[in-house]
Amino acid sequence: MFDRSALKAALASGADIDLDALAMTHPSLFSAAEVAVSQTDLSAMAKLIAAIESVVALPTYQQRVLAWAPAIAQRPMAARGVFFGYDFHLGESGPRLIEINTNAGGAMLNSCLLMAHGDAERAMAIEQAWVEMFRDEWRLMRGDQPLRRIAIVDERPVQQYLAPEFALFARLFESNGIAAVIADPAELTRDGDRLVHQGEVVDLIYNRLTDFSLDAVVNAEMRAVFEVDGVVVTPHPRAHALYADKRNLMLLSDEATLIDMAVPETTRKILLAGVPPTVAVTAAESDRFWSERKRWFFKPAAGFGSRATYRGDKLTKRVFEEILLGGYIAQEIVPPSEHSVPVEEEKQKMKADIRAFVYQGVVQLFAARLYQGQTTNFRTPGGGFAPVFPA
Repeated sequence: MFDRSALKAALASGADIDLDALAMTHPSLFSAAEVAVSQTDLSAMAKLIAAIESVVALPTYQQRVLAWAPAIAQRPMAARGVFFGYDFHLGESGPRLIEINTNAGGAMLNSCLLMAHGDAERAMAIEQAWVEMFRDEWRLMRGDQPLRRIAIVDERPVQQYLAPEFALFARLFESNGIAAVIADPAELTRDGDRLVHQGEVVDLIYNRLTDFSLDAVVNAEMRAVFEVDGVVVTPHPRAHALYADKRNLMLLSDEATLIDMAVPETTRKILLAGVPPTVAVTAAESDRFWSERKRWFFKPAAGFGSRATYRGDKLTKRVFEEILLGGYIAQEIVPPSEHSVPVEEEKQKMKADIRAFVYQGVVQLFAARLYQGQTTNFRTPGGGFAPVFPA
């Protein structure tokens, strides 16, 4: 049962966030609903994640995906990358993976939601595990050196929709003895082989940027220090190349490719059952894609946040011609599950995406995003983040 006062207390104690003020600017950030998912589906998602991890570790897979990755992703990294988000739709035949994100947002907000639904003990345990996750990333890169300062970095961080959780993370780090700042990359400067923010050396960057290869001019100082191993960045460009480039789904959903990469049969079965068929969109096959467009969801290979994504049955000829210019994949449509959600004393049907927050192949937390419309959004009254509990 949703307890608004508990959510208000969690936000206030976590980062002095006023829920009433937040509700004015983010009216659909939190849903009062909770989403029940069967243990069978929860286990299936965890098994699929483990299967993908086993494939990503294969040299044959890495050789293929790094062939289309940028130069900055070619350097091997000991750090694994924090807050991978495996996003699922719950289909009639079980969970189907929609995409993988390597800087998935919403974790701290969903921890607050657990508190609002009476599961404060689990929320506190998960938050402590997240602190240890960042310490693990640091140890993988720096051994026993002390981790003194983390910078949470995004462009115009105050203006980001999920900015409230930046403050929650900063408070979490500080309460565990790690100095923390929230910074725009333009505020970071290079001092030799060190990265500096307002005169203080930054040890580790919690990377929330959507410039996954750090190509933008505003990221030049951070990139330069990262390239000489002067700062730990997590998640890093190689993690995005190995996991989140949507072209990778073409490999994970094609049996012939999996066989060629020497993926074991049991793993192949898990992948083919859980990853919808995904193919590259080419101008040479434009007639086929247009005639079959209702079968496909079109996505940019390096996209994020549902931007420039299109359901085939909603596609106009003009947009289709733009897609044919290149850089798109087509994924077989898997309709999201629907759930009855209370909205102002009425019940409304809403779609749900299920996100698994993952570190080193282990699921830390499942959460849902409830919405109406073509793609996930935070504009639906009564929608937003919702906790997931076993049915």
